[in-house]
Amino acid sequence: MPLLHSTAAAAAALPRLARLRLPRGLLLRRASSHAHLGQLQQRHHPRLLPAAASLPPPPPEELLPNQATGLVAASQANFMRVIVGSTPPGQDHHSGGDLLCVVRALLKKIRRRVLVGDRVLVGAVDWADRRGMIEDVFERRTEVADPPVANVDRLVLLFSLDQPQPEPATLTRFLVDAESTGIPFVLVFNKVELVDDQTISYWRDRMKSWGYDPLFLSVDQKSGLSALEEMLEGQTTVIVGPSGVGKSSLINALRCCQNISEEDPIHKLVEQNSKWFGEQRVGTVSKKSGKGKHTTRHVSLLPIVGGGFLADTPGFNQPSLMKVTKKGLAETFPEIRKMLAENEPSKCLFNDCVHLGERGCVVKGDWERYPYYLQLLDEIKIRESFQLRTFGTKREGDVRYKTGVMGVKQAEPRLELKKHRRVSRKKINQSILDDIDDELDEDNWFDVKQRSRKR
Repeated sequence: MPLLHSTAAAAAALPRLARLRLPRGLLLRRASSHAHLGQLQQRHHPRLLPAAASLPPPPPEELLPNQATGLVAASQANFMRVIVGSTPPGQDHHSGGDLLCVVRALLKKIRRRVLVGDRVLVGAVDWADRRGMIEDVFERRTEVADPPVANVDRLVLLFSLDQPQPEPATLTRFLVDAESTGIPFVLVFNKVELVDDQTISYWRDRMKSWGYDPLFLSVDQKSGLSALEEMLEGQTTVIVGPSGVGKSSLINALRCCQNISEEDPIHKLVEQNSKWFGEQRVGTVSKKSGKGKHTTRHVSLLPIVGGGFLADTPGFNQPSLMKVTKKGLAETFPEIRKMLAENEPSKCLFNDCVHLGERGCVVKGDWERYPYYLQLLDEIKIRESFQLRTFGTKREGDVRYKTGVMGVKQAEPRLELKKHRRVSRKKINQSILDDIDDELDEDNWFDVKQRSRKR
């Protein structure tokens, strides 16, 4: 009888459950297939972050009224400026504007970084105050570690011929870092007005011997910019280089040449947020050290006509090269690639050859940057050996997945091993006994010592 009573109560409760207004992400339709249900849950369930990270942004008709998708254009402190890309029906007039957003706490817990250049899903949007919260990150095409920027189409490695002068070691590190990303890049030398033609010819021939064809320009005199403008049209470009070479000045010069009309949405965006998207602050070179000063404090994407963006980044003199491996370092040097190509079909005798003069190696050491190659190889070996001792060959991910209601997979942060584990009572009692034994041993030793003195 109790079983019949509970069954009748459950049957009576079904009509009430049917009248409940379920969230859009959990709305079930009888005629929908399991595949459609999975897509619906992945796009709208607030916990399905890893699945959504591998998907492109959803179409506007599938967004909730308080949601939007957009591009992270700037990051400063705990806030991010997002340029709105698509909005739900009825909010089309907000497209092209911007939102000041914070990052959802769950993204930080599972250690998913939100980078400048990411395509993101913004929720809890307040269209009046133009604020929101970044709920998810969509798939990335490319990613640059130094500086941290996502979905980059081209890199511009900017150096100056004087004030400060280019250093071959620093130049090599930037070139190796750019080669390791697999993103197309161009090498540019600025401040040609400060040197003579002989110096320009020297650096042009020297870079060609390295395997590069650089561009030479003068931002101060607005010369040589046309060739660079053609490469940047409609692309997201990151300008990197040491401090003081003129990155912010180059961006200001390229944006001034665009002649943005007042009717263009970009003009309105720049006028409303001059602190984020306006003209970049320019500093001077230190007279004492002859090197540049850090003027740019954060990464920002600056919109230009044609749908492209220019990224102004803080200057740094030592790229980390964290993604360059011992085996992959040789591929980042055009000189080694050329030697290997000229000796085909013959190759090095050993497959794991790192070109240190091993027996049967076809790469010789008679080229200019060979000492820099050896120096970087030693640095990477030390780093990899340290990582092997610290993390080992296997390392668990930072996220674990838990199956919740209706088979929905939820992402949860994986706790660090033995950091949050409670100490067992057996271990606590054993430690107390060990302390007592140590005290008894000390007392016995003291008694023995006193007896020996009396004798």
